[in-house]
Parts: sequence; structure tokens; C-alpha cells
Amino acid sequence: MTNDTGQGIRRSSSSTFASQSTLPRLPIPTLEETLEKFPKCVEALQTSEQQKVTKTVVKEFLENDGPKLQALLEKYDKEGSQSGEIGSYIEEFWNESYLAPDSSVVLNLNPFFVLEEGPDRKISKDQIRRAASLTFAAVKLASLLKHETLKPDVFRGKPLDMDQFRSLFGSCRYPEQHSGDSVNLYPESTHVAVMSHNQVFYFQALWEEGLVAVNESDIIHILEAIQECAMSVDQEEANRTALGVLTSLPRKEWAQIRSYMVASSENNAESLHIIDSALFVLVLDDYTPQDANETASNMLHGTYKLKKNGNLDSYQAGTCCNRWYDKLQLICMADGTTGVNFEHSAIDGHTALRFVSDIFSETVVAFAQSITKLIYGAGRLPHVIDAVVKRANTTLDASGRPLLDVCPKRLLFDLPKNVIDRIRFAEATLGDQIVSCENVVLEFKSYGKALITHNNLSPDSFVQISMVLAYYRLYGKVVCAYEPVLTKSFYHGRTEAMRTVTTEVAELCRVWNSEYATKEDKMEALRKATTNHSRLVKECAKGKGVDRHLFALQRIAEKNDLPLPPFFHSEAWKMLNYTVLSTSNCGNPSLRLFGFGPVVQDGFGVGYIIKDHGLQYSVSTKHRQTQRYVDALKKTLLELQDIMNPEEIIPVNKHTRSSLIPVKSVSEFAPLTETVKGSPKSVEVAESYSLYGENDSEGPEHILFQEDHDLVPPLAHDGKDGDVLAIVKPQKMAVSGKSSQLIRVESFGHEIAKISQQ
Repeated sequence: MTNDTGQGIRRSSSSTFASQSTLPRLPIPTLEETLEKFPKCVEALQTSEQQKVTKTVVKEFLENDGPKLQALLEKYDKEGSQSGEIGSYIEEFWNESYLAPDSSVVLNLNPFFVLEEGPDRKISKDQIRRAASLTFAAVKLASLLKHETLKPDVFRGKPLDMDQFRSLFGSCRYPEQHSGDSVNLYPESTHVAVMSHNQVFYFQALWEEGLVAVNESDIIHILEAIQECAMSVDQEEANRTALGVLTSLPRKEWAQIRSYMVASSENNAESLHIIDSALFVLVLDDYTPQDANETASNMLHGTYKLKKNGNLDSYQAGTCCNRWYDKLQLICMADGTTGVNFEHSAIDGHTALRFVSDIFSETVVAFAQSITKLIYGAGRLPHVIDAVVKRANTTLDASGRPLLDVCPKRLLFDLPKNVIDRIRFAEATLGDQIVSCENVVLEFKSYGKALITHNNLSPDSFVQISMVLAYYRLYGKVVCAYEPVLTKSFYHGRTEAMRTVTTEVAELCRVWNSEYATKEDKMEALRKATTNHSRLVKECAKGKGVDRHLFALQRIAEKNDLPLPPFFHSEAWKMLNYTVLSTSNCGNPSLRLFGFGPVVQDGFGVGYIIKDHGLQYSVSTKHRQTQRYVDALKKTLLELQDIMNPEEIIPVNKHTRSSLIPVKSVSEFAPLTETVKGSPKSVEVAESYSLYGENDSEGPEHILFQEDHDLVPPLAHDGKDGDVLAIVKPQKMAVSGKSSQLIRVESFGHEIAKISQQ
């Protein structure tokens, strides 16, 4: 249990990394099975002539270059496994795909999350208190990882790979001039960096042995001091020295400037090292978003707001310079809205999601504890993050001074004019990226996972297809779409690519837009498309996808200085790797939004969250009709709702003079028959109830029905009384009364039976 003494550290029964050695390696598919699947991945995107060419190219690759590359890949994987140098056949190549590009990580790589509002509005709406609450939880999580007592991820009883958690805290993407970037790890990290008004501060948060050195109240005081210091600096001056904006530059350019700064000043080298080695960066933004679109934009790339000085020169007063994009960033805005922007090369969304889920949940538990402790006593509710707190302010030496200094400190840099100029150029370059990007959020609340599963459809497949249908609605064609599928059930597993646009999805688009298609036709096509999508996702999760294997074959050729086979110059391969709809599903109840930028110039980046009664989409594009696409998406979702069976609804009925009074005996009633579509059928009566009709002055009307089926919404009759009769199963109902009047029985407005007395 969390305490302030540092005594009684609770150890988990299983280490965070205990299952690593038991995880299987990611399998290498056979060349034959991958090449058999490849044409199907692009079939819906190609003409019949292009399909023929693809089959020819695949056949030539299978007969010529393919087997040699497959053998080299299998040898590489075996040797890497024996030496322990690589965790999977794709690991080295996939890491390089993130670290080798020279482009900016802003919009091109770093995703974002937005947390839901916390349960305590006094904290959630207060920037400092919300930031302190979440920072305290994050520091405790870092402590658990240092002691390797964080509970490992498990899915359906099976352990998942935890290797990425080694890079969650105390890691930094490092720019390199003459090669691809690297990720530097600092496992001994004990401090948190804080950015406010473009300036950088830090404070010690952990003891050297990994115990937590500050509590939430301590952090509040630390952040208040930091904010007061930061706001005392003139805004224009703070912008002029906004070093963080350099992390938004193309990587080689940032590496060059950084090398110059380090070589010219030991102070610069030390200050940069402090940032690099921080557990994470807490960002305090002086900005309040007006809607979800602005919230998403600020978390993805910061805000763009120019101000003019007395010389008619403009300077950047937005939040876009108040960032350090090479690190994990916890961003808290002026109204308490909080999110995360994370460096993606070392961790995937699933790992970042565990981070935000745990720290959010810990704040919820802390709030619940504040309510229950007076009644049940402290410790009744267990912590989500059960770390030991040994406060530095109460751990003193013989002279009464704290053994650890946790006071915040401001980092100062020696910035010559040429670096100041580069900061200004970097801000202008980032501004171009921001103004070219549009972020639109759709928070769809008409239905969610509950209705989709009620209709026996996969929620993820359903949402994937909704995005393709919306694009088809606007442009009359399908385009290449990508969805990452988790492969963490394997050692050092990351993701496999699922290609959503299959022939079944293309057929659904055609049926959906046909004026002759009935609702039944559309539902049949939808079911076929989602069923096939779900099957392919399961194959990907088992390491049996197409993209990663073929990518590894391409890279093994390059690694061995072999010429690339014609297959990797083919139109089909280029088509597969030009992703217009880049999508990802990442979320749980702790998240409000999730998103990222497009991966191609004319593409869409769509992050989505599936909730029980809602669907959240965050759509990002560059110079596309983003709002129009989101409008098409909303209309598509409403049309999809129209063909699904609604969820069962429990009605509130009118009170009558006698409300469902059980009848002791049913023998007094005449035999009954049920007429369905003109064919009389006998009805076995299980129980009977009596109900007075609202306008019935002569006596009760009797309702008899079987109760051996699930309850359904009540059936209505259109007799004189007009009352709801009972909650019954369709075709299992009989009515007797003093007349032999024919009664029409409805369910959701459709006649399902006619019942009469014989």
C-alpha cells in the first residue's frame, strides 16, 4: 500500500518481465502462403488488367528471387535468435523504418491521446491540480517499472510482450547527422522535465533506489513555483529562445544544430542531457480549447497564433513551441484538459494506452478513497498503482535538511545568434505544417459497441468499413486503407498491417450505393464484409499477415547488397504501400480522443475509439475536405443504424385498474388458436394474466403466453382498448375475451400474427 515512510515495499507475485522468456518468436510465414494472399490485398484497388499483371509478377518472384530472399531471412532470424541480438525477424527493419526518415516527427509520426475529464471537477478543471494528480500517478508508475513490479499485460489469459515498457520512461529519440536516429535509454532517470511558456524546468521525483520522493501536494507547490517563474519572462523573449521547437525540424537539421550547441557550451550539453534523460516531459499550456477540434489540434501539433510587436514583426504566441517532440509528453491545458503526445519509434499505441489508463484510473481511485475513508477507513480501496512514497521533505539528515532536493530548477542555455535564428526559422517551418493541417472530430453518440454486437457484428470491422463507405460516398471509389493489428503475443511483437479494402468491402460499397438494393441486401453484404475482415485480423494477430513479411524480404535484400527484385518495383507493391486511409483503433473508457496525422500528402489519418454507446473519430488531413468527409461518415453511420435491429427497450406502460394479476386457473377459458399468415396453430398455455383495458367497462381481457423464451419488447394490439398486452415472445401469444374479435399483433410496427378465439 502507498505510504509516506518507505517501509514495507510490496512486491508483485510476478515480475513485469517474468513471461518474456516464455513468449514464442514471431513466425515467418512461408513464401507461398504470403504470395498467395498478396494479390487479394490489392485486388479491389485494381482493374482486371492490373490484376493479371500482378499475378504474373507474383509468379515470377515465387519462381526466381523469392526463395533466395526467404532463405536469407530465415537464416538471419535464426542467427539473431541464437545470439539474442534481435527479438524477431522484423524488429531491426521495423525500427529503422521509424528512425531512418529525415522528415519531422510532428504530424508524420507522433500520435496523441486526450483523456476523459476526471471524476472530481475541482481537480479536473484546475490546470495545476490536474497536472499534479496525473504526474504523481505517472511517477508512481515509473517507480513500479524500476522495481519491475508493474503487473504485466495479459490478453485472454495469455501474457503479452512487455519489452516496450523499458522505453516508456527515461527514453529519448536522438537525432543523428550521418545515419538514422537512435533511441537512447536512461534507466537511472529520477527527474521530470516541465515546460511552461516555452521554457524548460525539472525537479527530482524519485530517489536513486526508485522510491517516489514527492506526493501530490508537493507537486502542486512545485508546479505553482514553475508557472510563476515562467510567466515572469516576457512572451516575445520566451518565444525567441523556444528551444523545443527545434525538435520539430527535419532530423538531420536538428542533429546539426544540436551538435553545434553541445560543442560550443558545456552548459548546453548538460542541460540537453537533463531533458533527454527525464522520465517524461510535463507540458503546461496557457490555452483553453473551445471545442473538440481545437483540443485534438493542440495535442497533435500545438496552436498557431501570431502576435505583432512594436516593430511590426510577428512572433509565435501559440503553444506549438512549448513542446519537446523527442520525448513522451503529458500535456495539460489551462482548463485542465489533459492528453499525451508520444514519440512513436520506441512504443506503440497499446503501450501508451496502458500508461494513460493506469494513471487516469489511479486518479479515479484516489477520488473514491477520499469519499470512503471517513466511513470505511483508509486502505479499503486498493490503488491501481501501488508504489511506495518516501517524501523527501520529511526525510532529513542530522541537521534537519532534506536528504534529497526536490525544488524545481530552470534550465538555461547559451544561445548564440545563429541558433536564435534557427529557432525562428524552425517556428516558421512548423507554422507551415500546422496551417496546412486540419483536424476534425466526430463524437458520434447515437449508438456504439452495444448495438453493433447486438447485431452479431464485429465492432472494429464495422468501424473500419464505415470509413471506407464514407470515402466511397464522397469520391465513388475505394482506396488503400491500413489498420495496425497487435502482435504482442509474440516476443518483441509490435504490429502487423491489416488491409481493409477487400473484394467483399468493395462489393458492399457497390451494393450500398445501388438504388435497387434492399435493406436485406445491404445487411447481407455488410455481414460478409465484416466477417471476412474479422478473419483476416485474426490471421494478422497470429503473425500471418502479408505486409511485414514482404517488407522484411525487401530489407534483407538491401542488407545483403542484392538488387531489388522486380516485384518491389511493381505497381501492385507501390499501390499497397500508398495508404490513403491510415486508421487505428486505440482506446478504452479513460480516453476521449485518439489521433495522428496522415501518412501521405493526400491521405487521411483517422484514430478511433469504440465505446459501448458511442464512436469517437479524430480525422486529420492536409488540404483535403476534412469536414465534408466527417459529415459523410456521420451520415453513413446513421444509414448503417437503419439496417440494424434495434436494441431491446423496456417500456413504461400505463397503470390500469388491475395490473398483471395472475389468474389461479386457466381451465375456465375456451381453447385458443393462433393464426399466423392464415395458418391456425395451437398455443400451449403456460401461464395467464388478467389486464383491464383502459376503455373496458364489461370486464377483464385475458392474456395467455408461454414463458420459456427470452423476453422481448411488448406486442401491441389495435383492438378497441389499444393497451399494451404483455411482454411475450412473438408467435407465442394467445388472447381470450368475451368476443371472438380478430386481433392484429405488432412488433416494431410490423404485423407478426393475428390471434382469434376459436
